[in-house]
Amino acid sequence: MITTMAGPGACPECGAATVSIREALPWCAGCEWNLDGYDRARQAPELGWSWIDRRTHRLATRLTRQQYAALAGRPLGSTGWSLAGALTVGISILLLVGVLAVAVLGVWLLIAFPFPNFAIVVGLALIGLALVLRPRFGRVPPDVDVLTRAEAPELHALVEEVASSIGAPVPHVLGVDSDLNAYATAVGPRRRRLLCLGLPLWGALDGPARVALLGHELGHFVNGDVRRGPLTQPALNMLGIAADLFRPAPGTYGVGLLALIGEWLGRILSGTLSRLLFVGHLALAATALRGSQRAEYLADEMAARAAGTAGATRLLDVLLSTESVALVVRQAARGGHGPAAWRAGTARSLAAANDRLPLVRQLSVREEMSLFATHPPAGLRHRMLTARSWQDPAVVLTDARAERIDAELARHYERAGRIVSWAG
Repeated sequence: MITTMAGPGACPECGAATVSIREALPWCAGCEWNLDGYDRARQAPELGWSWIDRRTHRLATRLTRQQYAALAGRPLGSTGWSLAGALTVGISILLLVGVLAVAVLGVWLLIAFPFPNFAIVVGLALIGLALVLRPRFGRVPPDVDVLTRAEAPELHALVEEVASSIGAPVPHVLGVDSDLNAYATAVGPRRRRLLCLGLPLWGALDGPARVALLGHELGHFVNGDVRRGPLTQPALNMLGIAADLFRPAPGTYGVGLLALIGEWLGRILSGTLSRLLFVGHLALAATALRGSQRAEYLADEMAARAAGTAGATRLLDVLLSTESVALVVRQAARGGHGPAAWRAGTARSLAAANDRLPLVRQLSVREEMSLFATHPPAGLRHRMLTARSWQDPAVVLTDARAERIDAELARHYERAGRIVSWAG
């Protein structure tokens, strides 16, 4: 429901009637007055204190707006590191050196003193700490069904065509799962490229949006996304792991006054260290995710190159409506219907919401604003694409070809349908 308010609800900047959807704080659709305001009733707390959340929201708004303004005025083809990315890599290298030093010190304590000696206990503890904090390279998730070229030749060919159109490498592993999502990442020590398509999302998209999805995800292999670099993982994960490791366990186990005092002092020290590490983790995450949001704009540009501006913006509108899409897919799957019904239902849902979509995009600018968001607000991503030169599609996925791809995935669609049927 869209509501407009005149008189007392008029915009103090331009005098137009303010608008509101989903019981959100009113804003002006014309000049966007109050769109950057913090809506405590509708925005989930991030740090637990409303006065801090309000200030972090304000800071996130300023940084995100500045980044949008900087990128909107120049070509998005550059894949070089941003300042945030370079800082993240530098900090990651320092953390890796620190973990290596802890491991070396632990080994030295094991061999430097004769057995038995208390230094051996300390050495084992340091080696254990280094093992816990070691970089993780990841692996193909167990719920991903890997598709070989023999099993899905049409889909593999489409992925290669889209990759060629945007100058991206093809993935080493192509897989599907049952999530309303898609992602590209690198796994293992050799950093093998993985592209995973969530079938509820893939099946609900029309041809241009499918090409846009591939263009966006493959674009992450060339857009300098800090979340996917082996040298940036320590900065994003290590301090958070350390904070969890030093967090005091609940409960009291000491017996006697001295034991209680010792436990109390230990909890104070470990709790203080845990909080300091967590603050450092939050600061690094907020810094690194500026680079991540920049990479999302670049990935959207890749999507527009492959599928055209219309296909890329169509995909963003679907992603803005994931709750509706999930409902459509779930109801169709419970009725025994496959991806053709998912696409038709999604198209009807988007058509019915067409009048309010501009306001939904605007509201996302407020409600998806966060220092810790990996993606810019969908409304700003849509605005970035439509403000640039219009692009025609480089790859066209015909209905006949889409049907052949769906036929290749029939067995996987059935499994995803069963899972989705009982979700929610």
